Amino acid sequence: MRTTVGIIGAGPAGLLLARLLHNAGIESVVLESRDRAYVEQRQRAGILEQGTVDVLREAGVGARMDREGLPHDGIELRFDRRRHRVDFPALTGGKQVMVYAQTEVCKDLIAAQLADGGPLLFEAEALAVEGADTDGPRVRFRHEGREQTLDCDYVVGCDGFWGVARKAVPEELSRTYERTYPYAWLGILADVAPSHDELIYNRSDRGFALMSMRSPHVTRAYLQVPADTDAESWSDDDIWAELDRRLEVDDPTWRLARGPITSKSVTPMRSYVHEPMRHGRLFLAGDAAHIVPPTGAKGLNLAVGDVITFARALTTYVEKGDAEALDTYSETCLRRVWQAERFSYAMTTMLHRAPDATAFDDKIQLAQLDRVTTSRAAETDLAEAYTGFPV
Repeated sequence: MRTTVGIIGAGPAGLLLARLLHNAGIESVVLESRDRAYVEQRQRAGILEQGTVDVLREAGVGARMDREGLPHDGIELRFDRRRHRVDFPALTGGKQVMVYAQTEVCKDLIAAQLADGGPLLFEAEALAVEGADTDGPRVRFRHEGREQTLDCDYVVGCDGFWGVARKAVPEELSRTYERTYPYAWLGILADVAPSHDELIYNRSDRGFALMSMRSPHVTRAYLQVPADTDAESWSDDDIWAELDRRLEVDDPTWRLARGPITSKSVTPMRSYVHEPMRHGRLFLAGDAAHIVPPTGAKGLNLAVGDVITFARALTTYVEKGDAEALDTYSETCLRRVWQAERFSYAMTTMLHRAPDATAFDDKIQLAQLDRVTTSRAAETDLAEAYTGFPV
């Protein structure tokens, strides 16, 4: 089998890249190790930056998102029993974010790919990327019980942290940067209308809490917990009671809406960056190259930024013969990646209470939050970062 671009991984990054290339008249083949049902059901991110929303519309896959997604004009910060709303459009010149789950993004992109895109092979396990530093890279993969080879002009690894793509970058050329946080998120889905019409980010002495949503009828919520927590060790009643305690404010109108919890999971908190994001004709995108803690809602959006950058660069090369954007892919992406890492780190350390936190640490966090909520410059910096860095 042969194609112009071999894409490993059918998450939102790989699928969107295939769509962008198809619209530019460039062939691709997508290999996904899991089956279609798994890809369309795995729970991940739910916040789309303005740039992500714009590119989905431009790619022709935004109709259902616009019908069913929930545009948000801000978030609420809670600390010291106070409430403060961050108004995104007022601070960013009109930018919003969209609540629309990654599962739904994948469904839309899969439907478009199967309708008029190139080959999308499920249960096609990539085994290795070979010849990345040659003019003819290839992907060895197993599909329908036999090993096959996909010959490409370019390979884009959208196969996550545990995938094979990054392993094709020689160890002596790789540099990695990592931070592991001493806590995790206990996340739930609950069949109850959200308690607030925008996301609530809460800092308390008991730990961080986040109130989010997946739809007007489904609540998504998170609690900061020890890193080794077993989700099933928390009863439903304990989860709701802890959310109630952490979200307390001096506002008698606030009420936490409770309902049946349908899902519990624990998400580790870590930061990771691999440099470079390109080796020869192999390009890394998304979690294959970088991971951020979820506090800043950056993971999916960073991956989208990577594949937009690659698609634009390859289209420019095909149409004009100008390879500069391809040659500088890693540098271009990493500037945005490190800004997202900075923002995610700042949000995480400002809102989470470390296990060994001192009274001094607590005062610093409160001072940071007070600065954000009393300085237009500081609040604007948060709003601009949350709604998305330029691609």
